[in-house]
Amino acid sequence: MLDINKIRSNPEEVKKALLKRMDNVCFEQFLKWDADARKLLQKIEGLRARRNNLSDSIPALKKAKQDVQAEKVMQDVRDVNAQIAKLNQKYTKLDKNITDVLLGLPNIPDDDVAAGGKEANKVIKTFGTKPVFNFKLKNHEQMVNELDLVDFERGVKLSGSGSWIYKGMGARLEWAIINYFIDSHIAAGDGWEFMLVPHMLKYECGLTAGQFPKFFEDVYWIDSKMGDESGKFLLPTAEAALVSVHMNETIPADELPKKYFGYTPCFRREAGSTRVEERGTVRGHQFNKVELVQLTTEENSSKAFNEMVTKAEKIVQGLGLHYQVSALAAGDCGAAMCKTHDIEVWIPSMNIYKEVSSVSNGRDYQARRGNIKYKVGSEKAKYVHLLNASALATSRVMPAILEQFQQADGSVLVPKVLQKYLGVDKLIPKK
Repeated sequence: MLDINKIRSNPEEVKKALLKRMDNVCFEQFLKWDADARKLLQKIEGLRARRNNLSDSIPALKKAKQDVQAEKVMQDVRDVNAQIAKLNQKYTKLDKNITDVLLGLPNIPDDDVAAGGKEANKVIKTFGTKPVFNFKLKNHEQMVNELDLVDFERGVKLSGSGSWIYKGMGARLEWAIINYFIDSHIAAGDGWEFMLVPHMLKYECGLTAGQFPKFFEDVYWIDSKMGDESGKFLLPTAEAALVSVHMNETIPADELPKKYFGYTPCFRREAGSTRVEERGTVRGHQFNKVELVQLTTEENSSKAFNEMVTKAEKIVQGLGLHYQVSALAAGDCGAAMCKTHDIEVWIPSMNIYKEVSSVSNGRDYQARRGNIKYKVGSEKAKYVHLLNASALATSRVMPAILEQFQQADGSVLVPKVLQKYLGVDKLIPKK
């Protein structure tokens, strides 16, 4: 959520920044509501002060046996309460309008983030070279069948389109990839704490993460209360849980940064495309992911972002995969994010790069929504800065491994970092 004081003090500057990612921005009505609400609040506070003064005089009047005067003052108190109640109704309506606007506005992009959508994304780094094949290339859908790794048909039978079953060596490969991610974060010894979070979350978690109220239809609700604040939903990513761990808390500054990573399955409605680049396990309603979330101070926010980009890259580098890093334009960043770098692996059969990690800095946007602050000594508490990164999503890593490391005989070389989990250095097609 944006700082309302920024909009009050310089609406044109905020508007200019938001136009990097939005087609239209107008604060005229919002600022009128805000001005009216502040005037109402002043009146309400004045009336409350008058009521308190009147109430304080009643005991002395009763003690002096001035019952008629006391009754008159009590009636004045009742009249003032009625005025306060009436003004409170108006204020509550205005406050809701203001809050709804603030919750609906996306984050302000960083100054170095380009304006526009996907077309303005910029590749800023490439690792390795595209693999060259002297034989006919196979796509990962064909390969998982020949290697007997995934059962799409029975996955659809169990759960509908956008679902699959990892089986045999495929299930072991998926689990090996997850374990490699987890072990890498632990072995690094750089302060990241492993957490296994609930998969069912309250509405407040989605609100803090920036998922709600705008995108409540993108998640699976486990009861009939879709979008209702009393309902629960299946997490679309561990980010929604990890950024909410410290909701409504003030953290001593010397305890920052807090670095959390968690493994969860992720559940999303936004799947099922029939486009070639979305086929196989590239996009589904359920997939596995290891997620990083860091809480830090305003001063260390940019440093934390660079750290997390490097961390996510090292995981992909360890697998030996060819990839690129793209700096996303404002319109392609998540609504809650000021800045995002995507790590994208090469999928040979599709002739495109697919994102396996989005490293994003939301600065204080999510912390304002979740009321998460930090405090230095006796200074006024500030909102923490929250960052997140996938490290990584497995459903695209597996296709990249299969396609980039495929051999002419149909086998696939297993990356060295995964061999200790699988006990083999090559996947062999079934006879």
